[in-house]
Amino acid sequence: MPVPSPPRGPALARRTFMAAGASTLAARPHAFARTPRPYPGVVPPIARDRYDLTIGRTPLHIDGKFLNAPSVDGGVPGPVLRWREGDTVTLNIRNTLDEPTSIHWHGIRLPADMDGVPGLSFRGIPPGETFTYRFPVRQSGSYWYHSHSGGQEAQGLYGAIVIDPEGGDTIAHDRDYSIVLSDWSDVPPADIVDNLKMNSDYYSFRQRTVASLFGQARQQGLMGAIGNRLQWARMRMAATDISDVSGVIYSHLMNGLPPDANWTGLFKPGERVRLRFVNASAMSFYDVRIPGLEMSVVQADGNDIVPVPVDEFRIGVAETYDVIVQPRDERAYTIFVQSEDRTGHARGTLAPRYGMSAPVPPMDPRPVRTMVDMGMGNMPMHDHAMPMPPAPASQAPMSQPPKDDMPDMDMPDMDMPPHDKPATAAKPVIEDPGPPPLNVENQNVAAMPIDRLGSPGDGLENNGRRVLNYRQLRALRRGTDLRPPTREIVIHLTGNMTRYIWGFDGRKFSEAAPVMLRLGERVRFTLINDTMMEHPIHLHGLWSELENGQGDFRPYKHTVISQPGSKLSYLVTADAPGRWAFHCHLMYHMDLGMFRTVIVA
Repeated sequence: MPVPSPPRGPALARRTFMAAGASTLAARPHAFARTPRPYPGVVPPIARDRYDLTIGRTPLHIDGKFLNAPSVDGGVPGPVLRWREGDTVTLNIRNTLDEPTSIHWHGIRLPADMDGVPGLSFRGIPPGETFTYRFPVRQSGSYWYHSHSGGQEAQGLYGAIVIDPEGGDTIAHDRDYSIVLSDWSDVPPADIVDNLKMNSDYYSFRQRTVASLFGQARQQGLMGAIGNRLQWARMRMAATDISDVSGVIYSHLMNGLPPDANWTGLFKPGERVRLRFVNASAMSFYDVRIPGLEMSVVQADGNDIVPVPVDEFRIGVAETYDVIVQPRDERAYTIFVQSEDRTGHARGTLAPRYGMSAPVPPMDPRPVRTMVDMGMGNMPMHDHAMPMPPAPASQAPMSQPPKDDMPDMDMPDMDMPPHDKPATAAKPVIEDPGPPPLNVENQNVAAMPIDRLGSPGDGLENNGRRVLNYRQLRALRRGTDLRPPTREIVIHLTGNMTRYIWGFDGRKFSEAAPVMLRLGERVRFTLINDTMMEHPIHLHGLWSELENGQGDFRPYKHTVISQPGSKLSYLVTADAPGRWAFHCHLMYHMDLGMFRTVIVA
């Protein structure tokens, strides 16, 4: 596909130029002057196996705010890297910052010493030095990269990865765009943490009022509404606490551009357009839709799934989703991306020509947390697809998602077992520390955690649109390791919002022992979310096979969203030795304790 020229005329107003054009400058502008960057989001036409990249500073002016942001090759986001499955890639990363840096290749299967987590898998990249990453590419799909050092990721050090499958792509498309979503602020990450520890509601300005009490009373009765609010008050929680950091300080960007800059992807009517969404934000979940266009979700976290037609999907921090759209009219379509807390949005356009735009819809009503989110209630049944797994097949070792075997398209069976495992499988040894104590590091214990995989998430229930949920994710090909797990490790996600402390099993990282896995073993991880927030849980170096009722066609994921008050499980084959990070990908939750080390030996 030819690389389109950037928009001219009205589409490159001064504000847009400062947001996009200024990103071609760095601390040493002459180093980049001879290599103009392609228009943001365009996937390079060919794959490469060698890159020389420089981490430096880029002056950014966005929404009247300025930051000399850490960046890769002068861009926020950094360049789209295109690799080819089967190649060995070499990436020379030069650090021109005055502080250490790093690059983590998110979701990429590689040797532990190439994973890019300072202090865990390597020493980091000191100022003025170059580090060479070299590893074989054993997968395909859409992924991303980001710094794992000192809050640099939150300020702009991230970018997209596209990996071509060996033997050619089976997902037909005429246009190919990477759409990197991010929340951006000129406030230093350390200051944000200080403010949250001083007052966890520091950035939450949409509290419930007396006026909203009357609407709640019409639904629950006056005493019920008052009792509900008293219960939240006793727990020192707010039902409107959706996101720790809100649009008060965040600008929401699409490929580095604010909404009024109107990132644009071109199409000709009738073409199949592939959009590779990456949520590279530090703290924000996004709800994505394109009014007037059906989206077919074809990939989740880089792995092919049976296509799911939707009007909308939620993308958690660090997740990736690929969708196919096919605009048939010669008009513009808005890519509308609202933050979960409805305090801001990102926006772009698909259009036949640059300079076109379409109406931007109003944001939906803000979600309000319920007893379900507190782990004290049950969920209604949803009218979403809940297919049954096919019969288990023969066992085989797993290294990467398989390349063959089309799925058995079985009819749904509503009597679904709690776990995707053969009925005759031996019961795994359960390692469950039990509910963590209520203390300074843990504010709540979910009394009745429930399966929420069939829910699209708070604020998306019954909104009149077809919204993706985890139960609908069915791998296109059967998994390669069909062994049942021999161990089950139960982990509670815990925290204390009033002190802004986060952890696993009521312990911060500094107090927790590593999770030990034997090389080659098959393990079930069960997550119980005792908090009233979503947590995107990321296990480095290993696939997480979500047990969502799809049997041998469990979706392979690198990041799993745990909804408030929920319980879920996924299977892991410990086939990569080394020390791996296991953490919540909400950056300030990770930094404040929701982090463990997993050792495979």
